[in-house]
Amino acid sequence: MGSDDTSAPGAATRADAGRESATRARTRRAILDAAVSVLSADHTASLGDVAEAAGVGRTTVHRYFPERSDLLAAIGADVRDRVAAATARARLDEGPAPEAMERLCLEFFELGDRLLLLYDVPQFITWSGIEQETPADAALLGLLRRGQKEGTLDAGADAEWLQDVMWSLLYAAWLQARDRATPKHTALSLCLRSLRKAVAP
Repeated sequence: MGSDDTSAPGAATRADAGRESATRARTRRAILDAAVSVLSADHTASLGDVAEAAGVGRTTVHRYFPERSDLLAAIGADVRDRVAAATARARLDEGPAPEAMERLCLEFFELGDRLLLLYDVPQFITWSGIEQETPADAALLGLLRRGQKEGTLDAGADAEWLQDVMWSLLYAAWLQARDRATPKHTALSLCLRSLRKAVAP
């Protein structure tokens, strides 16, 4: 009994720390999500604009991201994490390469608002993570080379070229949905149709 009483304050402290950590994680996520929404609409939006959209004070945003560059770097890292998770969900090692490639496009298409920021916001050009090859990049190139070796993808083009073609078609589909009010499922269908023709052997 005495042992339980002694440990109670420590347990309470750990529980409080856990709640604080969870609260901080939720606040950080709210800021990042708001930043994506705000910057998608206005690339010049300020940290104050992001704070208003997130429903927090500007000082709160500055506690998490002291400078605009810190926020952009956090968005970039978050996007890379999401791309990695999407790549894992696409199961690139399973089945024919063209089908795996289409699964990957389906996953990536849902990340359009975030990935467009990396293409469209000039400040991301100076982010150190933008040019680094990631495990997701390597997995895609491995898939493309497998398809070329198996004869299911165009072996007359470099795998890096096919990779760029896929990203270019995704970008076109995102713009089609965003700027021309094309239904998302239609834009995605156009993307996949063009991709099948572009990478066919």
